[in-house]
Amino acid sequence: MDSKNQTTVLEFLLLGFSSLPEHQGLLFVFFLFVYVLGLFGNSLILLAILSDPRLQTPMYFFLANLSLVDLCLPSATVPKMLFNIETQTQSISYAGCLAQMYFCMMFANMDTFLLTVMAYDRYVAICHPLHYASRMTRHLCASLVALPWVAATLNPLLHTLLMAQLHFCSDNVIHHFFCDVNALLLLSCSDTSVNQWMVLAAVGLIFVVPSVCILASYSLIIFAVMKIPSAHGKLKAFSTCGSHLCLVILFYGAITGIYMCSSPSHSNEESSVTAVIFMILVPVLNPFVYSLRNNELKGALRKILGLNKISQQ
Repeated sequence: MDSKNQTTVLEFLLLGFSSLPEHQGLLFVFFLFVYVLGLFGNSLILLAILSDPRLQTPMYFFLANLSLVDLCLPSATVPKMLFNIETQTQSISYAGCLAQMYFCMMFANMDTFLLTVMAYDRYVAICHPLHYASRMTRHLCASLVALPWVAATLNPLLHTLLMAQLHFCSDNVIHHFFCDVNALLLLSCSDTSVNQWMVLAAVGLIFVVPSVCILASYSLIIFAVMKIPSAHGKLKAFSTCGSHLCLVILFYGAITGIYMCSSPSHSNEESSVTAVIFMILVPVLNPFVYSLRNNELKGALRKILGLNKISQQ
């Protein structure tokens, strides 16, 4: 197509849930409540881990990083969505769209890496408890977090730079509440074959490989736990990884739902609802899943909130 006959797109329109005009007020209240709840819950987890010396262990170090990511992932989409609902607009600038795509990918990638690292941590704790302290050193823990941060930063940067090379013509309507990479590729009037191949490669490296590692870790954990003779010992061993397993099920269950809803047989509303679960609800649920199942963390949270003093009075 002759570039002279193309109309350069300066902004995109995020339709989101605009097909439900009568529920815009309710949607605003719901997303605002969920977003604030997530900020509150993840901030409390961070404060509890940073302030309590008893929580200065590898498991809580990884959990603190997960809470930080879960603070940032919804922040990449929800404020803009709330602004658009409140102002009854749907626009987002071209640069803002690319920036939103970048941060959504970065924090989603980091979520995947951290869940994998936490699975390895649980594997060492259960399968090699006597060597846990010697294996999970501070240097190793720092490396297990720093390297994923580097990969999570560079991978979306590559996709963003490739996206910036594409031309966008007259169609600027994104049937989503955020700038999803696949939705943007559908709008481009350029050859997107390289971009699509890179997206497939990222899915394999960022989601499939970590999921296989998590599955392998839990297979070894289950095999080790089944060797424990007492039922109490088995229950205690499983309880140490129960919270993490719940997070894995939530995370990958949401991802599976996204790919199932990406087929033409599913509506845009279904895809948006599934993406809301993955991008917004799962990060909000993570701190509550861990705090409800962890006595040490519950004690630290009660101390921060001053509940211990109230109960002693």
